[in-house]
Amino acid sequence: MTPQRLAYVLALVTPAALLGGALVAQYGFGLPPCEMCWWQRYAHIAALAFAALGWATRRDALIALAGIAILVSAALGAYHAGVEYGWWQGVTACTTTASGAGDPLEAIMNAPIMRCDVAPWTLAGISLAGFNFLISSVAGLAILWMIRGRAKARR
Repeated sequence: MTPQRLAYVLALVTPAALLGGALVAQYGFGLPPCEMCWWQRYAHIAALAFAALGWATRRDALIALAGIAILVSAALGAYHAGVEYGWWQGVTACTTTASGAGDPLEAIMNAPIMRCDVAPWTLAGISLAGFNFLISSVAGLAILWMIRGRAKARR
């Protein structure tokens, strides 16, 4: 597999896999996202859109944009992990998962509040935000490195 093809695959698979994992954590294991989790998801959604357009048009610039969006999610993951570990102050916004059935006020009042400064799950001391940082930073840098190599070869 050529580096360009690998960059294209990585740009498409990385955000798809991380978004899929987030959805499994949310709906399969009952770990609803906090506000900063959503920010990371938005960056991966943008990366997925850029990667899909890049695949369709075979434009390296779109794959590079996907790599940058993945790195944005990595930066947000690093910030979020730092908040979870108490290294710095986070945002004050919290999210809730209110159901639309029945009395809306009762649903809002009984819905759990998702705190951004508490990791709901860890593995070896690394939270989901930490894993997003690790995976996304490696993948984003690899994508940009491979696309950069191809651009240099064209000159």
